[in-house]
Parts: sequence; C-alpha cells; structure tokens
Amino acid sequence: MAAASSLNTALVEWTGFQGLPRFEAVSDDDFAPAFEAALSEHDAEIDAIAGNPEPPTFANTVTALEIAGESLSRTSALFWNRAGAHTNDTIQALEREIAPKLSRHYSKIGMNAALFARIDTLWQERETLGLSVEEMRVLERHWKGFVKSGALLAKPQQQRLAEINERLAGLGARFGQNVLADEKNWSLLLSSDAELSGLPDFVKDAMAAAARERGAEGKYAVTLSRSIIEPFLTFSDRRDLREQAFRAWTARGMNEGETDNRGIVRETLLLRQELADLLGYANFAEFKLDNTMAKTAGAVNHLLMTVWEKAVRRAGEEEADIARLIAGEGHNHEVMPWDWRHYAEKIRAQKFDFSEAELKPYLQLEKIIDACFDVASRLFGVIAVEKKGIPAYHPDVRVFEIRDRSGTLVALFLGDYFARPSKRSGAWMSAFRSQHKLTMKNGTTGEMPIIYNVCNFAKPAEGKPALLSLDDARTLFHEFGHALHGMLSNVTYPSVAGTGVSRDFVELPSQLYEHWLTVPEILTRYAVHYETGEPMPKTLLDKVLAARTFNAGFNTVEVTSSALVDMAFHTRTLADDPMAVQEEVLREIGMPRSIVMRHATPHFQHIFAGGYSAGYYSYMWSEVLDADAFSAFEETGDAFDTAMAKKLKDNIYSVGGSVDPEDAYRAFRGKLPDPDAMLRKKGLAMMEEIHGSDA
Repeated sequence: MAAASSLNTALVEWTGFQGLPRFEAVSDDDFAPAFEAALSEHDAEIDAIAGNPEPPTFANTVTALEIAGESLSRTSALFWNRAGAHTNDTIQALEREIAPKLSRHYSKIGMNAALFARIDTLWQERETLGLSVEEMRVLERHWKGFVKSGALLAKPQQQRLAEINERLAGLGARFGQNVLADEKNWSLLLSSDAELSGLPDFVKDAMAAAARERGAEGKYAVTLSRSIIEPFLTFSDRRDLREQAFRAWTARGMNEGETDNRGIVRETLLLRQELADLLGYANFAEFKLDNTMAKTAGAVNHLLMTVWEKAVRRAGEEEADIARLIAGEGHNHEVMPWDWRHYAEKIRAQKFDFSEAELKPYLQLEKIIDACFDVASRLFGVIAVEKKGIPAYHPDVRVFEIRDRSGTLVALFLGDYFARPSKRSGAWMSAFRSQHKLTMKNGTTGEMPIIYNVCNFAKPAEGKPALLSLDDARTLFHEFGHALHGMLSNVTYPSVAGTGVSRDFVELPSQLYEHWLTVPEILTRYAVHYETGEPMPKTLLDKVLAARTFNAGFNTVEVTSSALVDMAFHTRTLADDPMAVQEEVLREIGMPRSIVMRHATPHFQHIFAGGYSAGYYSYMWSEVLDADAFSAFEETGDAFDTAMAKKLKDNIYSVGGSVDPEDAYRAFRGKLPDPDAMLRKKGLAMMEEIHGSDA
C-alpha cells in the first residue's frame, strides 16, 4: 500500500467551491497511488461487512455496502472524467492498467461467499423485513448483482468469470483509445478557394480554428469531429473531398496497425458469449436484458423491425428525390453515402425554403444554454447561476449553481462544450457525485449531486460566437435532460440515484427534454440572430417546425441498422469475422447502399467501450416513451402545464431507480405507450395513411 505521505488528499477531500474537487491540485501522477490506497481501504470495508458477527440486517449489510468505497468512488470519478474529457499518454497508460484492476476488485467482491450469504439471507426473507419500495429495489439490485457476478458458481467457474471481466475491461479501454487516436491523427488541410467551394463562413471559421489548433495557421482543417465533418459533408461542393473525408470518418478503428479494433471486437464478443454461458444465459443479450423494460431480444427486435420497415421505405423515397436532383444537375453518378447530406440539404432548402446556413446564425451556443436553463426553471422550478472564475478540469469548462425557488442549492452543474484533441468524440453526461440521503462515515448526512455534460461543438475563433446546427442544439438539450435526471434526484440510496435506472429507461428524461427546444415560444425567445439580436422570423420558424421530420428515413435507418447489428452480435453464434456478421445483417434487412450505419462496428463505442452492449436499441425504446410523454403536455394545450410538470418531476426525474420503471411511467402517464406516438413524431406513421395498410 502507498505510504500516506505520498497520497494527494485532494483526490478524496473535495474542498473546492461548494464541495467541488480542487481539480488544479491533482496531477496525472497522483492517480496510481490514490487508486492503490482506495482499493485497499474498500477491501477492508468489505471484509468488515462480510465478517460482521451480528446477524445480517438491511442496515448492517445493504446500507453499509451503499456507503462503502467513498475514496474509491471519488478517485474513480476524477480519473474517468480526465480519461474521457481531457486525456493524454499518461492517463491512457493508467487507463489500460486500472480498468482490468478495477474489474478484478469488483469481481472479488461479487464472489465473496460470506458477503453474498448475508445478502442472500436478506433476499430470501425480504417479505418479512418491512422494507420500503426503494429498499426492496436496492436489495434486489445488490442480490442480482452478486448473482450476475458469479456468486452461485463453483470456484473454478468464478475464477474464469473474473478473468473474463478483467479482460473485457482492458479491451474496452483499448477500443476507445484506438478510436480517439484515429480521430486525433487524421485531418484534411485545405487552403484554396476551389477546395472550400460551397462552405459557409461558420464552417470555414470552425475549420480555421481546428487548423490553428494543429499548428496550421492560415489553413482550414476537416477533422473527424461531428461538429466539423457533418457540416463539411453537407455543404462542400467538392465531391472528391467529401468522399475522402467520409471514408476516413467511417474507417475509424479499421485502419490496420495498432489502432485497428476488429481483433478487439472479435475477442470481446467471444468472451461475452462465454460469460453468458457460465451464468446460464442463452446468449449475452439475454444476460443484459434480464433487468430491463424490454426483457427479451424478441421484444427488442420486434420494435426495431417495425420501425425499420417504415424507415427504409421512407429512405427509398428520399433517395429517389436525391437521385432526381443529381440528374437534374447534369451528373450521372448514383447516390453514395458522401452525397446524401449534401443533396438532402439542397432538397430541404428547396422544399422548405431555408437552409442550415440560414438557420445557424440564430442558434448561438450561449442562447441555447439559456434556453435549456429556462425550460428547467419553468418545468421544475430550478435556477442556474453561473459562477465565473471557478477552476475546473479544463479552462473551457463552466461551473453553475443549481438552486430551487427558495434559493436552496440543490446541485452543481459543469458544462464542457467544445471539441479538443484530448476529448473523446460524442456527448455525454456523468457525475462526480450522486445524490443520496445516507449518513456517511464522517457523520455528514446526504450529499448534493455534482453533474457534468460533455459535448464536442466546434470552438469559434476568438471574439466570435459559437453557432450550432439544429442537431447540435438538440444534443445540448438531450445531455441537459440527462443532467436534470441526476440533479433532481431525490432518493435515499446512492445506487438508485439519478440515472441509476435500467438502460432502456435512462434515455427517457434526455430524449423527452429535446422536445422543448422546438416549442415555438422557446425558439422565438432564444433563437436570435448573433449579429442583429433579432428573433428568428416567424416565416423561418414555421419552416423549421414544418421540416422537423425531413430526412427521417435516412436518420432512422442509420440508427436502427446499428441497433439491429448490436442485437445480432449478442444473440447469434459468432463467425470468425464479426465484420461478416455486420454485413450479413445489413444484407438481410436490405440496407440501402447509399446509407451507412451511424456507428460501424470498429468504432461502435456505445457497445464496445460504453456500456450499451445489447442495449443500443434503448434510444428507440425510450423514444417510444418520450413521444408519448410529450403528448401528455400537448394534450393539455400547454407545453409547460404546471400539474403535468409536477407529475413528470415527481415520477420520472426525481425517483431514479427507486421504483420499477413501468410503475414510474404509469404513475406519470396513467398507461404504458405503444410505438404509434414515436412513429408519428418521426413522421413515419403517416406512411400507412399514404400507402394503405397493406403497403
């Protein structure tokens, strides 16, 4: 164990502003000894719980487990934040070491026979213990966690399970690092007017800033950050450059050499199947779906194929429109994936008489952040107050106090909005600390949540505002919906706080929150021109709202194909080459040649580095819920209906995993939804009316 004098206490004693960590006081080299000490401390706590001579009670076993490992939780929170949002070679090397070490640690806990005996005794006697609904959920979570960790297996099988989990943790860390390396190491530098043809100023500004960051002052860099690659593919007139950039974007993780992820994918899938076999499940999907709303792979695939059939038919209509436009311009090439965004944007401009370039000046990052906060205030009564000058983990990160109507501090929120080479792609919410009401070992009762959002918007040039696409703005609302799920949490036990819910329920609060972005009074107030301050003209606003389902076939095909491949990987017997499975699935479902999966296998971080294995479908499952949930507000005629907002907060945003998700949704809505509301939201349900029921 590391000597106490060599440990940096700033990792575990958070004495910064309002209980924030003192990020500036933690160096990369502090993590290794801190993990060593925290793991040893947690081991001792577990041994004390397992070896307690008193008969097991909920308090001396379950509650004791809930508050154990605080030093490990805090060290881990800081480390994984740095690994995802501001990494470097030192952190990446430690990530490859610590991921399997943590897996080994938790496997040992899950296979602690004395500890499981106490949990199992409580589980068998649960009906006689007088537990609350939340306590019963917490006990169930612990018991099932132990079983899935191999508590019921014989020693040799337990040992093999631990080895599998340890190896999977290491593979996941390497997978994500490889994708980041491919994104970081590729750029396409442009300079001539011919190379920049068609690009609006906001795209060129973002590319110029990216070039400067790469030491290429005076040039323009196409990077693999979505905030640059997607607008480049949309506006560039240079088909040859679009193809070059698109091929690099879709080749992440399969460039041969050290960063090629295909071998990692194969080993990962084989190990997951072996894990499922050991635990008595037919396949890994059955293992993962055991504690979800969907429950079975059959239910998942039924939903996905219901949506797929409508989406691919709509995409065919969209492709035909694009092909006509290409021919009308005098070209004779077929529609390829690097053409779709470019020509779809032209069709949108024709059909709805506006373009993304016309819309973007009205979507300032600052104003959309304000809109996020305003919606939260009107729905849930919380106020965000930015605190300038508070040190965070990167100079771009902003700190906000979240207070209720009485002025009481209920959470801290950190916003990290701009892309940088040290940050993995995508957008996410996470927590430095989750809410709970338990009394800790130091005598304090309860903890306030500290939540952060990470995005990858293009950073503007000095003195210029950051302008967002409509998709960017939706992403901001989406991640803040997750943040609210964490910040509004009002439970007793940390394991069920905030986003501690089943995977196919966790996206409901985030996807639902997106709806308020396009509530007309929100766009009217916050979509103002960055130069004139004038609100978006009503004519443009009406066009934006009318175009909400434009390109729905393309968007839905991208996502649904990825979800179907994910389910196939985790339900089928794996062939030698996972890429062959991907191609087999795409061939079976009739994937259009003009569209690719949103996440091709070698860079599908959700399922190989992010916890969504056999779970990518959950975005669509939650979309069924969120479309129906927003309909509840529409039915009142008021998007901010007070009574409905209270029911939403009380039954969805604040309860975390303390109640069954179906019970939580019924308490809010009075019923469970069917997919029709989601299909209408996507603009796909109308096809039945257009083509007839036998189409």
